[in-house]
Amino acid sequence: METYGKILLIAMPAFLVLVLLEKWYGWYTENDTVPLNDMLSSLSSGVTNVTKDVLGLSLAIISYGWLVDHVALTQVSASWLTFLIAFIALDFSGYWVHRINHEYNIFWNNHIIHHSSEEFNLACALRQSISSFVRIFTVFLLPAAFLGVPTEVIAVVGPIHLFAQFWYHTQHIKRMGWLEYIIVTPAHHRVHHAINPIYLDKNYGQIFIFWDKLFGTFQEELANVPAVYGVTTPVRTWNPIKINFMHLWLLVKDAWRASKWEDKLKIWFMPLGWRPADVAEKYPVEKIQDVYNFEKYSPLLSPNLLRWSIFQFLMLVFYVFFLFGNIATIGIPGIFIYGAFVFLTVYAYTELMDKDSKAWIWESLKSIAGLAIILSTGDWFGLNTSVPFGSYMLIMILVGSPLVVIWFCKTEIQGVQTQKNMVSI
Repeated sequence: METYGKILLIAMPAFLVLVLLEKWYGWYTENDTVPLNDMLSSLSSGVTNVTKDVLGLSLAIISYGWLVDHVALTQVSASWLTFLIAFIALDFSGYWVHRINHEYNIFWNNHIIHHSSEEFNLACALRQSISSFVRIFTVFLLPAAFLGVPTEVIAVVGPIHLFAQFWYHTQHIKRMGWLEYIIVTPAHHRVHHAINPIYLDKNYGQIFIFWDKLFGTFQEELANVPAVYGVTTPVRTWNPIKINFMHLWLLVKDAWRASKWEDKLKIWFMPLGWRPADVAEKYPVEKIQDVYNFEKYSPLLSPNLLRWSIFQFLMLVFYVFFLFGNIATIGIPGIFIYGAFVFLTVYAYTELMDKDSKAWIWESLKSIAGLAIILSTGDWFGLNTSVPFGSYMLIMILVGSPLVVIWFCKTEIQGVQTQKNMVSI
């Protein structure tokens, strides 16, 4: 927990710098693929994911350590070959977990957030799930367990394997020659994120592309078929917490509404998109029919609301960095209270980005929660030790932010300002 938090203190700024560099490069070349509202939503999703992971809010039904103890045929030492075997085993496992997430209703909820952006850029790589509380696919690491690859090696290789999937989420790198036959490249992954019929459910590989070629799920990017990104049932929100659970909520509602008990049970394990016939007829959901003719989700925001959203994100970054840097000091249950505040912060300002008229309620709840923490303990989890009068500055922000959001709700969301005052970002 604490070690992973320290790693993220280095990794998160690096990812943010790369995202901003891509934004600058797009502006410089007049091919901007990183709209600011989409970028803020993606970065906010990444924050919720790493917060969940650092707090350890997930459970493995079968741990890798248990597998090694019970099925290992031999034991190997931690050499370069062991790390290579572990990396390949993790990639094999990742291919199948990724594929299952796409193919079955119940598991898609764990992955929809990653595909929810209607753009394709480095920021959307950070759209990762917070809804997977139970990990059940450790069994795909059986090849490594049979060879007796130590648990410590998997623990080291795991973050490396995850971070190595970041770079290929870009439209600025085209074809990469002979590497296209070995590793997942931006061209391969653009196909995977596309909703064009020919591209759907293809290229599940995470590092090596040969798994897709071996198991029949490979599709090359076609010059005459430009990729269109997103999900065929659009999410229509910047709120990553909503996105994480919207497919699950649809399944719950469909199971409840289905007239046949058989349908109530099998909906969870049917192929992605399957709905009981009676429910689909009575309760249709929006579905993109023509991928080249639909309106992307992008509520127009005023320059002031854009600046406020950026400020809220920067405050979020401060909260998270302070949490990750002081996990041991904050301790339990403090870290879980802190984590809940982080989630509430994300929910509140992304609701405002959605121009929801109730955004002021969420912002008020966030501020009340933050003020209650400070007033009950006399500090913000020891902030005054690091930053003199830090808690007092935070109190001023928490008191003022609901007033600002109420002003936005009264002026911008309720239509006092005209469209001329708005900007597409």
